[in-house]
Amino acid sequence: MDVELIFKIAAIGILVAVLNQLLIRSGREEQAMLTTLAGLIVVLTMVIREISELFSTIKSVFGL
Repeated sequence: MDVELIFKIAAIGILVAVLNQLLIRSGREEQAMLTTLAGLIVVLTMVIREISELFSTIKSVFGL
């Protein structure tokens, strides 16, 4: 597993958590929710890209 990917996902999680708390404390719950959703979409995009590369590698190994 790519350690750099794990650090990137962790950094996004920390950033989203901090922004979420700041927005909630300033009365911007809707923006906090949107920030959380945006962070989730970014992480899912990164994970899906990695899964796609994994399947490509598996296909090439098995000659599919």
